[in-house]
Amino acid sequence: MTEKRTSIHGQWSSRMVFILAATGSAVGLGNIWKFPYMAGENGGGAFVLVYLVCILLIGVPIMMAEILLGRRGRQSPINTMSALAQEAGASPRWAWLGWIGVVAGFLIMSFYSVIAGWALAYVLKAMSGDFVGFTGDSSAAAFVGHIGNPGITTFWHTLFSVMTGYVVARGVKSGLEKAVRILMPALFVLLVLLLGYAINTGYFDRGVAFLFDPDFGKLSREGVLSALGHAFFTLSLGMGAIMVYGSYMPGKASIATTTFTIAFMDTLVALVAGMAIFPIVFANGLEPGAGPGLVFISLPIAFGQMPGGLLFGTLFFVLLTFAAWTSAISIIEPAVAFLVENRGLSRRRATAVVVGLAWALGLLTVMSFGGWGFTFEFAGAQKTDGIFDILDIVTTNFMLPLGGLAIALFAGWVMSSKDTAEELGSGETGLYHVWRVLVRFVAPAGVLLFFLHSLGTF
Repeated sequence: MTEKRTSIHGQWSSRMVFILAATGSAVGLGNIWKFPYMAGENGGGAFVLVYLVCILLIGVPIMMAEILLGRRGRQSPINTMSALAQEAGASPRWAWLGWIGVVAGFLIMSFYSVIAGWALAYVLKAMSGDFVGFTGDSSAAAFVGHIGNPGITTFWHTLFSVMTGYVVARGVKSGLEKAVRILMPALFVLLVLLLGYAINTGYFDRGVAFLFDPDFGKLSREGVLSALGHAFFTLSLGMGAIMVYGSYMPGKASIATTTFTIAFMDTLVALVAGMAIFPIVFANGLEPGAGPGLVFISLPIAFGQMPGGLLFGTLFFVLLTFAAWTSAISIIEPAVAFLVENRGLSRRRATAVVVGLAWALGLLTVMSFGGWGFTFEFAGAQKTDGIFDILDIVTTNFMLPLGGLAIALFAGWVMSSKDTAEELGSGETGLYHVWRVLVRFVAPAGVLLFFLHSLGTF
Protein backbone atom coordinates (compact mmCIF):
# COMPACT_ATOMS: atom_id res chain seq x y z
CA MET A 1 0.00 0.00 0.00
CA THR A 2 2.82 2.43 0.93
CA GLU A 3 4.60 2.06 -2.40
CA LYS A 4 1.44 3.09 -4.28
CA ARG A 5 1.48 6.54 -2.66
CA THR A 6 3.94 9.22 -3.61
CA SER A 7 4.17 12.78 -2.39
CA ILE A 8 3.42 15.46 -4.99
CA HIS A 9 5.78 17.76 -3.10
CA GLY A 10 8.91 15.67 -3.67
CA GLN A 11 11.15 13.62 -1.42
CA TRP A 12 14.29 14.14 0.66
CA SER A 13 17.30 13.07 -1.35
CA SER A 14 18.61 10.84 1.46
CA ARG A 15 17.98 9.57 4.96
CA MET A 16 20.65 11.94 6.29
CA VAL A 17 18.86 14.96 4.84
CA PHE A 18 15.67 13.83 6.54
CA ILE A 19 17.57 13.51 9.83
CA LEU A 20 18.92 17.05 9.41
CA ALA A 21 15.46 18.38 8.53
CA ALA A 22 13.67 16.64 11.40
CA THR A 23 16.44 17.59 13.83
CA GLY A 24 16.12 21.17 12.60
CA SER A 25 12.41 21.00 13.31
CA ALA A 26 13.05 19.60 16.79
CA VAL A 27 15.97 21.90 17.66
CA GLY A 28 14.43 25.26 18.34
CA LEU A 29 14.19 27.93 20.98
CA GLY A 30 13.17 25.20 23.43
CA ASN A 31 16.61 23.55 23.32
CA ILE A 32 18.77 26.64 23.63
CA TRP A 33 16.45 28.99 25.51
CA LYS A 34 14.05 26.88 27.56
CA PHE A 35 16.00 23.73 28.45
CA PRO A 36 18.88 25.46 30.27
CA TYR A 37 16.65 27.54 32.51
CA MET A 38 14.31 24.58 33.20
CA ALA A 39 17.31 22.56 34.31
CA GLY A 40 18.49 25.53 36.35
CA GLU A 41 15.14 25.80 38.14
CA ASN A 42 14.89 22.05 38.89
CA GLY A 43 18.24 21.02 40.30
CA GLY A 44 20.28 20.40 37.14
CA GLY A 45 21.27 16.77 36.76
CA ALA A 46 18.18 15.32 38.41
CA PHE A 47 15.99 17.11 35.87
CA VAL A 48 18.22 15.99 32.99
CA LEU A 49 18.00 12.34 34.07
CA VAL A 50 14.19 12.40 34.25
CA TYR A 51 14.10 14.26 30.92
CA LEU A 52 16.20 11.56 29.21
CA VAL A 53 13.95 8.79 30.55
CA CYS A 54 10.89 10.65 29.25
CA ILE A 55 12.52 11.10 25.83
CA LEU A 56 13.03 7.32 25.59
CA LEU A 57 9.64 6.23 26.93
CA ILE A 58 7.39 8.94 25.48
CA GLY A 59 9.12 11.14 22.91
CA VAL A 60 10.74 8.42 20.78
CA PRO A 61 7.68 6.10 20.53
CA ILE A 62 5.36 8.98 19.52
CA MET A 63 7.90 10.36 17.05
CA MET A 64 8.22 6.93 15.44
CA ALA A 65 4.43 6.80 15.20
CA GLU A 66 4.19 10.27 13.65
CA ILE A 67 6.89 9.54 11.05
CA LEU A 68 5.21 6.19 10.33
CA LEU A 69 1.87 7.89 9.66
CA GLY A 70 3.46 10.55 7.48
CA ARG A 71 5.42 8.15 5.30
CA ARG A 72 2.48 5.80 4.86
CA GLY A 73 0.12 8.64 3.90
CA ARG A 74 2.57 10.71 1.76
CA GLN A 75 0.34 13.81 1.98
CA SER A 76 -0.35 16.77 4.26
CA PRO A 77 -1.41 15.65 7.79
CA ILE A 78 -5.11 16.26 7.08
CA ASN A 79 -5.16 14.18 3.89
CA THR A 80 -2.81 11.59 5.39
CA MET A 81 -5.11 10.94 8.35
CA SER A 82 -8.15 10.82 6.08
CA ALA A 83 -6.48 8.24 3.80
CA LEU A 84 -5.11 6.12 6.67
CA ALA A 85 -8.45 6.13 8.49
CA GLN A 86 -10.12 4.88 5.32
CA GLU A 87 -7.41 2.26 4.88
CA ALA A 88 -7.94 1.04 8.46
CA GLY A 89 -11.73 1.08 8.15
CA ALA A 90 -11.91 3.68 10.90
CA SER A 91 -14.01 6.81 11.37
CA PRO A 92 -13.28 9.67 8.93
CA ARG A 93 -13.22 11.92 12.02
CA TRP A 94 -9.58 10.89 12.47
CA ALA A 95 -8.87 13.57 9.86
CA TRP A 96 -9.38 16.01 12.74
CA LEU A 97 -6.02 14.84 14.05
CA GLY A 98 -4.47 16.36 10.93
CA TRP A 99 -6.48 19.55 11.41
CA ILE A 100 -5.28 19.87 15.00
CA GLY A 101 -1.65 19.69 13.85
CA VAL A 102 -2.05 22.12 10.94
CA VAL A 103 -3.97 24.72 12.96
CA ALA A 104 -1.64 24.37 15.96
CA GLY A 105 1.40 24.90 13.75
CA PHE A 106 -0.20 27.99 12.19
CA LEU A 107 -1.06 29.48 15.60
CA ILE A 108 2.40 28.71 16.97
CA MET A 109 4.05 30.34 13.97
CA SER A 110 2.13 33.54 14.65
CA PHE A 111 3.83 34.09 18.02
CA TYR A 112 6.99 32.04 17.43
CA SER A 113 8.10 34.47 14.73
CA VAL A 114 7.71 37.36 17.19
CA ILE A 115 9.94 35.63 19.77
CA ALA A 116 12.40 34.62 17.03
CA GLY A 117 12.40 38.26 15.97
CA TRP A 118 13.71 39.16 19.42
CA ALA A 119 16.66 36.80 18.85
CA LEU A 120 17.23 38.29 15.39
CA ALA A 121 17.24 41.81 16.83
CA TYR A 122 19.69 40.77 19.53
CA VAL A 123 22.15 39.62 16.86
CA LEU A 124 22.41 43.27 15.78
CA LYS A 125 22.56 44.48 19.39
CA ALA A 126 25.42 42.06 20.13
CA MET A 127 27.32 43.06 16.96
CA SER A 128 26.90 46.76 17.81
CA GLY A 129 28.35 46.34 21.30
CA ASP A 130 25.10 47.34 23.01
CA PHE A 131 25.73 44.84 25.81
CA VAL A 132 28.91 46.56 27.01
CA GLY A 133 28.37 48.01 30.47
CA PHE A 134 25.05 46.23 31.02
CA THR A 135 23.96 45.77 34.64
CA GLY A 136 20.98 43.74 35.80
CA ASP A 137 18.73 46.79 35.76
CA SER A 138 19.94 48.22 32.45
CA SER A 139 19.74 44.83 30.69
CA ALA A 140 16.20 44.28 31.95
CA ALA A 141 15.22 47.81 30.95
CA ALA A 142 16.67 47.31 27.46
CA PHE A 143 14.75 44.06 26.98
CA VAL A 144 11.46 45.46 28.27
CA GLY A 145 11.97 48.55 26.12
CA HIS A 146 12.60 46.41 23.05
CA ILE A 147 9.60 44.09 23.34
CA GLY A 148 7.39 46.98 24.43
CA ASN A 149 8.02 48.91 21.21
CA PRO A 150 5.45 47.67 18.63
CA GLY A 151 7.18 49.33 15.69
CA ILE A 152 10.54 47.69 16.35
CA THR A 153 9.14 44.25 17.16
CA THR A 154 6.87 44.35 14.09
CA PHE A 155 9.90 45.03 11.90
CA TRP A 156 11.81 41.99 13.25
CA HIS A 157 8.66 39.84 13.24
CA THR A 158 8.19 40.75 9.57
CA LEU A 159 11.81 40.05 8.66
CA PHE A 160 11.75 36.62 10.29
CA SER A 161 8.43 35.78 8.63
CA VAL A 162 9.86 36.70 5.22
CA MET A 163 12.99 34.60 5.87
CA THR A 164 10.81 31.60 6.72
CA GLY A 165 8.45 32.09 3.77
CA TYR A 166 11.37 32.39 1.34
CA VAL A 167 12.66 28.93 2.26
CA VAL A 168 9.27 27.18 2.27
CA ALA A 169 8.16 28.75 -1.02
CA ARG A 170 11.11 27.17 -2.85
CA GLY A 171 9.86 23.62 -2.17
CA VAL A 172 11.26 20.46 -0.64
CA LYS A 173 14.46 20.11 -2.67
CA SER A 174 15.31 23.73 -3.49
CA GLY A 175 14.03 25.27 -0.26
CA LEU A 176 13.72 23.03 2.78
CA GLU A 177 16.56 20.67 1.87
CA LYS A 178 19.04 23.37 0.87
CA ALA A 179 18.26 25.34 4.02
CA VAL A 180 18.82 22.45 6.44
CA ARG A 181 21.99 21.40 4.62
CA ILE A 182 23.43 24.84 5.42
CA LEU A 183 21.74 25.86 8.66
CA MET A 184 22.11 22.65 10.67
CA PRO A 185 25.90 22.20 10.19
CA ALA A 186 26.28 25.94 10.86
CA LEU A 187 24.23 25.58 14.05
CA PHE A 188 26.43 22.73 15.27
CA VAL A 189 29.63 24.68 14.47
CA LEU A 190 28.36 27.74 16.38
CA LEU A 191 27.45 25.57 19.34
CA VAL A 192 30.91 23.99 19.40
CA LEU A 193 32.55 27.43 19.26
CA LEU A 194 30.51 28.60 22.24
CA LEU A 195 31.30 25.37 24.08
CA GLY A 196 35.01 25.97 23.38
CA TYR A 197 34.77 29.38 24.99
CA ALA A 198 32.86 27.97 27.98
CA ILE A 199 35.59 25.38 28.57
CA ASN A 200 38.09 28.21 29.02
CA THR A 201 36.05 30.29 31.46
CA GLY A 202 37.43 28.48 34.49
CA TYR A 203 33.90 27.51 35.49
CA PHE A 204 33.32 24.64 33.08
CA ASP A 205 33.60 21.95 35.79
CA ARG A 206 31.02 23.77 37.89
CA GLY A 207 28.68 24.09 34.91
CA VAL A 208 29.00 20.39 34.05
CA ALA A 209 28.47 19.39 37.68
CA PHE A 210 25.38 21.59 37.87
CA LEU A 211 23.98 20.03 34.70
CA PHE A 212 24.83 16.39 35.36
CA ASP A 213 25.20 15.83 39.13
CA PRO A 214 21.72 14.68 40.22
CA ASP A 215 20.23 16.42 43.26
CA PHE A 216 16.83 14.80 43.63
CA GLY A 217 16.12 16.87 46.72
CA LYS A 218 15.61 19.87 44.40
CA LEU A 219 13.36 17.99 41.97
CA SER A 220 9.68 18.50 42.77
CA ARG A 221 6.68 16.76 41.24
CA GLU A 222 6.22 19.86 39.08
CA GLY A 223 9.81 19.47 37.91
CA VAL A 224 9.19 15.86 36.87
CA LEU A 225 6.08 16.83 34.93
CA SER A 226 7.95 19.74 33.33
CA ALA A 227 10.63 17.29 32.17
CA LEU A 228 7.90 15.04 30.77
CA GLY A 229 6.25 17.94 28.93
CA HIS A 230 9.53 19.27 27.56
CA ALA A 231 10.53 15.79 26.34
CA PHE A 232 7.32 15.79 24.31
CA PHE A 233 7.49 19.35 22.98
CA THR A 234 11.21 19.45 22.19
CA LEU A 235 10.76 16.85 19.42
CA SER A 236 8.08 18.99 17.67
CA LEU A 237 5.43 16.33 18.21
CA GLY A 238 1.70 16.78 17.71
CA MET A 239 1.83 19.77 15.34
CA GLY A 240 2.03 17.94 12.00
CA ALA A 241 5.61 19.04 11.26
CA ILE A 242 7.19 15.63 11.80
CA MET A 243 4.29 13.94 10.01
CA VAL A 244 4.65 16.06 6.89
CA TYR A 245 8.44 15.72 6.96
CA GLY A 246 7.92 11.95 7.28
CA SER A 247 5.81 12.05 4.11
CA TYR A 248 8.95 13.15 2.22
CA MET A 249 11.08 10.39 3.78
CA PRO A 250 12.68 7.78 1.49
CA GLY A 251 10.80 4.48 1.62
CA LYS A 252 13.81 2.31 2.46
CA ALA A 253 15.05 4.39 5.41
CA SER A 254 14.65 2.83 8.87
CA ILE A 255 12.15 4.81 10.93
CA ALA A 256 13.44 3.41 14.24
CA THR A 257 17.12 4.15 13.57
CA THR A 258 16.28 7.56 12.15
CA THR A 259 14.10 8.49 15.15
CA PHE A 260 16.76 7.50 17.68
CA THR A 261 19.32 9.55 15.72
CA ILE A 262 17.05 12.61 15.71
CA ALA A 263 16.26 12.25 19.43
CA PHE A 264 19.98 11.84 20.19
CA MET A 265 20.97 14.93 18.18
CA ASP A 266 18.14 17.01 19.62
CA THR A 267 19.09 16.02 23.17
CA LEU A 268 22.78 16.56 22.43
CA VAL A 269 22.09 20.14 21.32
CA ALA A 270 20.12 20.83 24.51
CA LEU A 271 22.87 19.39 26.72
CA VAL A 272 25.72 21.12 24.87
CA ALA A 273 23.77 24.38 25.02
CA GLY A 274 23.56 23.92 28.79
CA MET A 275 27.30 23.16 29.00
CA ALA A 276 28.01 26.30 26.98
CA ILE A 277 25.63 28.58 28.89
CA PHE A 278 26.09 27.61 32.56
CA PRO A 279 29.88 28.19 32.77
CA ILE A 280 29.30 31.69 31.34
CA VAL A 281 26.50 32.22 33.87
CA PHE A 282 28.64 31.09 36.82
CA ALA A 283 31.72 32.99 35.61
CA ASN A 284 29.73 36.21 35.75
CA GLY A 285 27.94 35.57 39.03
CA LEU A 286 24.52 35.20 37.44
CA GLU A 287 21.58 33.08 38.60
CA PRO A 288 21.24 29.76 36.67
CA GLY A 289 17.52 29.47 37.44
CA ALA A 290 16.71 32.94 36.11
CA GLY A 291 13.80 31.75 33.95
CA PRO A 292 13.26 32.96 30.36
CA GLY A 293 15.21 36.11 31.21
CA LEU A 294 18.38 33.98 31.31
CA VAL A 295 18.81 34.42 27.56
CA PHE A 296 17.61 37.96 26.94
CA ILE A 297 18.58 39.63 30.23
CA SER A 298 21.23 37.63 32.11
CA LEU A 299 23.44 36.46 29.22
CA PRO A 300 23.73 39.93 27.61
CA ILE A 301 25.20 41.12 30.94
CA ALA A 302 27.80 38.34 30.69
CA PHE A 303 28.57 39.05 27.03
CA GLY A 304 29.00 42.73 27.88
CA GLN A 305 31.59 41.98 30.56
CA MET A 306 33.61 39.03 29.33
CA PRO A 307 36.63 39.07 26.95
CA GLY A 308 35.49 38.46 23.38
CA GLY A 309 31.91 39.15 24.45
CA LEU A 310 31.04 41.00 21.25
CA LEU A 311 32.03 37.99 19.10
CA PHE A 312 30.55 35.29 21.32
CA GLY A 313 27.40 37.26 22.05
CA THR A 314 26.85 37.62 18.32
CA LEU A 315 27.51 33.91 17.75
CA PHE A 316 25.05 32.97 20.48
CA PHE A 317 22.15 34.97 19.08
CA VAL A 318 22.93 33.82 15.52
CA LEU A 319 22.73 30.28 16.91
CA LEU A 320 19.40 31.07 18.54
CA THR A 321 18.08 32.55 15.28
CA PHE A 322 19.19 29.56 13.20
CA ALA A 323 17.51 27.18 15.66
CA ALA A 324 14.27 29.17 15.44
CA TRP A 325 14.47 29.37 11.63
CA THR A 326 14.82 25.61 11.09
CA SER A 327 11.84 25.04 13.39
CA ALA A 328 9.68 27.72 11.79
CA ILE A 329 9.98 26.30 8.26
CA SER A 330 8.69 22.96 9.54
CA ILE A 331 5.85 24.56 11.52
CA ILE A 332 4.18 26.14 8.46
CA GLU A 333 4.93 23.33 5.98
CA PRO A 334 1.80 21.28 6.91
CA ALA A 335 -0.56 24.19 6.15
CA VAL A 336 1.27 25.02 2.91
CA ALA A 337 1.16 21.36 1.79
CA PHE A 338 -2.59 21.24 2.49
CA LEU A 339 -3.33 24.35 0.39
CA VAL A 340 -1.27 23.00 -2.50
CA GLU A 341 -3.07 19.63 -2.37
CA ASN A 342 -6.62 20.80 -1.73
CA ARG A 343 -6.90 24.29 -3.16
CA GLY A 344 -4.72 23.95 -6.24
CA LEU A 345 -2.48 26.85 -5.23
CA SER A 346 1.12 27.05 -6.34
CA ARG A 347 3.61 26.54 -3.52
CA ARG A 348 4.63 30.20 -3.63
CA ARG A 349 1.05 31.43 -3.39
CA ALA A 350 0.19 28.93 -0.65
CA THR A 351 3.25 30.03 1.33
CA ALA A 352 2.32 33.69 0.90
CA VAL A 353 -1.20 32.99 2.20
CA VAL A 354 -0.05 31.00 5.26
CA VAL A 355 2.86 33.28 6.19
CA GLY A 356 0.78 36.40 5.55
CA LEU A 357 -2.08 35.26 7.78
CA ALA A 358 0.32 34.06 10.51
CA TRP A 359 2.14 37.41 10.32
CA ALA A 360 -1.15 39.31 10.70
CA LEU A 361 -2.19 37.19 13.69
CA GLY A 362 1.29 37.72 15.12
CA LEU A 363 0.57 41.43 15.43
CA LEU A 364 -1.70 40.54 18.36
CA THR A 365 1.32 39.00 20.08
CA VAL A 366 3.38 42.10 19.26
CA MET A 367 0.72 44.24 20.92
CA SER A 368 0.44 41.84 23.87
CA PHE A 369 3.86 43.13 24.90
CA GLY A 370 3.27 46.61 23.49
CA GLY A 371 0.38 47.92 25.52
CA TRP A 372 -2.53 45.56 24.92
CA GLY A 373 -1.60 42.98 27.53
CA PHE A 374 -4.13 41.96 30.14
CA THR A 375 -4.02 39.72 33.19
CA PHE A 376 -5.95 36.51 33.78
CA GLU A 377 -5.54 33.31 35.74
CA PHE A 378 -5.02 29.87 34.26
CA ALA A 379 -4.45 26.67 36.24
CA GLY A 380 -3.68 28.69 39.35
CA ALA A 381 -1.07 30.91 37.67
CA GLN A 382 -1.29 34.59 36.80
CA LYS A 383 -0.86 35.37 33.09
CA THR A 384 -0.04 38.96 32.16
CA ASP A 385 0.57 38.97 28.41
CA GLY A 386 -2.97 38.75 27.07
CA ILE A 387 -3.40 37.28 23.58
CA PHE A 388 0.13 35.84 23.53
CA ASP A 389 -0.61 33.82 26.68
CA ILE A 390 -3.96 32.67 25.28
CA LEU A 391 -2.36 31.42 22.04
CA ASP A 392 0.44 29.74 24.00
CA ILE A 393 -2.03 28.03 26.36
CA VAL A 394 -4.38 26.88 23.58
CA THR A 395 -1.54 25.30 21.57
CA THR A 396 0.84 24.11 24.30
CA ASN A 397 -1.68 22.97 26.89
CA PHE A 398 -4.47 21.69 24.66
CA MET A 399 -3.77 21.16 20.95
CA LEU A 400 -0.30 19.62 21.01
CA PRO A 401 -0.96 17.13 23.84
CA LEU A 402 -4.24 16.13 22.20
CA GLY A 403 -2.47 15.75 18.86
CA GLY A 404 0.30 13.63 20.37
CA LEU A 405 -2.19 11.50 22.28
CA ALA A 406 -4.25 10.93 19.12
CA ILE A 407 -1.14 9.98 17.13
CA ALA A 408 -0.22 7.34 19.72
CA LEU A 409 -3.77 5.98 19.88
CA PHE A 410 -4.17 5.80 16.09
CA ALA A 411 -0.81 4.10 15.49
CA GLY A 412 -1.18 1.81 18.50
CA TRP A 413 -4.86 0.90 18.44
CA VAL A 414 -6.44 1.78 15.08
CA MET A 415 -3.77 0.66 12.62
CA SER A 416 -3.17 -3.05 12.47
CA SER A 417 0.05 -4.51 13.83
CA LYS A 418 0.71 -5.87 10.34
CA ASP A 419 0.61 -2.38 8.80
CA THR A 420 2.70 -0.68 11.48
CA ALA A 421 5.29 -3.48 11.45
CA GLU A 422 5.44 -3.27 7.65
CA GLU A 423 5.97 0.50 7.72
CA LEU A 424 8.58 0.31 10.45
CA GLY A 425 10.33 -2.39 8.43
CA SER A 426 11.05 -4.39 11.56
CA GLY A 427 8.65 -7.30 11.34
CA GLU A 428 6.86 -8.28 14.53
CA THR A 429 10.09 -8.74 16.49
CA GLY A 430 10.82 -8.17 20.16
CA LEU A 431 11.82 -4.54 19.58
CA TYR A 432 8.62 -3.95 17.64
CA HIS A 433 6.55 -5.29 20.54
CA VAL A 434 8.42 -2.98 22.95
CA TRP A 435 7.52 0.00 20.74
CA ARG A 436 3.92 -1.18 20.50
CA VAL A 437 3.56 -1.42 24.30
CA LEU A 438 5.11 2.03 24.74
CA VAL A 439 2.96 3.68 22.07
CA ARG A 440 -0.26 2.00 23.23
CA PHE A 441 0.09 2.38 26.99
CA VAL A 442 3.13 4.26 28.35
CA ALA A 443 3.27 7.24 25.97
CA PRO A 444 -0.49 8.00 26.09
CA ALA A 445 -0.42 7.78 29.89
CA GLY A 446 2.52 10.19 30.04
CA VAL A 447 0.93 12.71 27.69
CA LEU A 448 -2.37 12.47 29.58
CA LEU A 449 -0.54 13.06 32.86
CA PHE A 450 1.08 16.21 31.49
CA PHE A 451 -2.24 17.33 30.00
CA LEU A 452 -4.01 17.05 33.38
CA HIS A 453 -1.10 18.77 35.14
CA SER A 454 -1.09 21.66 32.67
CA LEU A 455 -4.80 22.18 33.39
CA GLY A 456 -4.09 22.33 37.10
CA THR A 457 -6.07 19.17 37.84
CA PHE A 458 -3.08 16.98 38.80
